[in-house]
Amino acid sequence: GSSSSSSSSSMREVISIHVGQAGVQIGSTCWELYLMEHGLGKDGTPLPPTEGVPSLDDSNITSLFSESSRGNYVPRSLFVDFEPAVVDTIKQGEFKDLYNPEFMITGKEDSADNFARGYFSIGRQHIEQVLHKYSRLAENCDSMQGLLLFRSFG
Repeated sequence: GSSSSSSSSSMREVISIHVGQAGVQIGSTCWELYLMEHGLGKDGTPLPPTEGVPSLDDSNITSLFSESSRGNYVPRSLFVDFEPAVVDTIKQGEFKDLYNPEFMITGKEDSADNFARGYFSIGRQHIEQVLHKYSRLAENCDSMQGLLLFRSFG
């Protein structure tokens, strides 16, 4: 296609992947901070510049967000948790209009804090869907720079 403005053609995007209860909770808090840093409202729409709220900086916003056809910004993120409660809280919370629900994957049961159960049984049921959604996010990037992985260590 034709090249657009020089700032957007040289932008390098980052995809965030949030896994499990800890990854999802930490991730949702990070996205709240990213909204404030980029002067965006709870639904990803640019806020009017006011004192204490930075004006929209178009030069780097698309590294973390993609712009929708409605003119709001949507996180380049994938949320994955086998137990739906935490992701459902986000889907129904004050930031419910920010995320694309297509990239919020949940199961019907969790791994009960058992790595082997999550890796060998429950996780196997979701791996193709997760990889497909990740591929869709990556294909939507012009020049993907990297990944941020949010998860617990234990």
